[in-house]
Amino acid sequence: MQKELETNPGLYPFDEIIYCNLSNPHYLGQQPIKFFREVLALCDYPHLLNCSVTSSIFSSDAITRAREILDLIPGRAMGGYSHCQGTEGLRNAIAVGIATRDAFPCNAEDIFLTDGAAAPVHMVMHLLIRDEKDGILCPIPSHFLYTSSMALCGATLVPYYLDESGGWAVSISDLKKQLDGARSEGITVRGLVVVNPGNPTGQVLVKENQCEIVEFCRIENLVLLADEVYQENVYTDEKRFISFKKIARSMGFGEEDISLISFHSVSNGYYGECGRRGGYMEVTGFNSEVRKQVYKVASLSSCSNLAGQVLVSLVMNPPKVGDESYTSYWEERDRIMLSLSRCAEAMVQAFNSLEGLTCSKAEGAMFVFPSVRLPKRAIAAAEAMNTKPDVFYALRLLENTGIVVLPGSVFGQVPGTWHFRCTILQQEEKIQLIINRFKAFHETFMEEFRD
Repeated sequence: MQKELETNPGLYPFDEIIYCNLSNPHYLGQQPIKFFREVLALCDYPHLLNCSVTSSIFSSDAITRAREILDLIPGRAMGGYSHCQGTEGLRNAIAVGIATRDAFPCNAEDIFLTDGAAAPVHMVMHLLIRDEKDGILCPIPSHFLYTSSMALCGATLVPYYLDESGGWAVSISDLKKQLDGARSEGITVRGLVVVNPGNPTGQVLVKENQCEIVEFCRIENLVLLADEVYQENVYTDEKRFISFKKIARSMGFGEEDISLISFHSVSNGYYGECGRRGGYMEVTGFNSEVRKQVYKVASLSSCSNLAGQVLVSLVMNPPKVGDESYTSYWEERDRIMLSLSRCAEAMVQAFNSLEGLTCSKAEGAMFVFPSVRLPKRAIAAAEAMNTKPDVFYALRLLENTGIVVLPGSVFGQVPGTWHFRCTILQQEEKIQLIINRFKAFHETFMEEFRD
């Protein structure tokens, strides 16, 4: 369709495709953080550190940080291999950042630097799953990374439904019901996936719910797989991100009490550096024999890319008070976060003003996930085309407005309900255009298929 528009601009009733399906901040116009790019540029071309003009172009703390980072990398070689877990000095720096965030110690030996968060998820699934008799509790709706990884490993998906009426919270009673049901069918459930803040649902879990989840995993002897890649994306004053590791340690649980693997990435947050492919997993609560197997699997990939490793270390250790970049860094960060918050609020209000649409508040992440109550005639029209009703709705939206969203069936949903995921990443000046186009389409659609 994009190519058709380029060659035949009058073919559709719109002049551009608006990608509200992509969680790709920089592609959609979000600006990179200057301090990060300065340090990366200096690390990639260290000759600049010896040039007299460099101090007039780059901030002094970026120059200092680049020198420190290069000293941590064997041979100061950004193009070389690192240790399979990641460069030791960078892992040490990241461990300091995690400890600062959580107010509990972090061991650099627990950290595996990875190419984004998808790579370690695949790795962990391969480690946990032996055959189709092994299962993982996975939230519905959730990002298809987990369901597809389980399918590739031959695992049995054990779904648990997030409570939409309760702000997409995790219901412990439903977890227990699904776990017992799977075990009664001979499935060995080995882990529980929790995504916080949520994708596609945009919720931020409250501390009490997190404590319940930790206790559930401890009692049921499940590995807790904590997807925390949207930890910087929180837009509500009523809640804040708390890592599951901090929750567990605050409850008095140590390494011997619960097995926990946490994932983070530089692709999201206010940094949005998707193409850098930087991430980590922190692996705690496993004995030495299991850790050896984790290490072996990690070594199969040689190492993650060095630029991504550097960027993770910067994300976890931003400029501090007294650094030249401190003020500009936090101004950039706040500008991005406030814009995302305003975009989210505008979309939620718009969706909730329309017939048949209900949208929970976007507390975090990069998405809204409205529920759409489709008329029976629309459902029948979709079924006549052998198409899922939410896919039918999303295709009609695209064909009439150029707006691309992802149907809820991609992520899973309670049977008989229909949703779509829409990102909040479009530039703020474009949000009203998107809302106006969407409203006009939805009103026409509902009228066309009115029962």
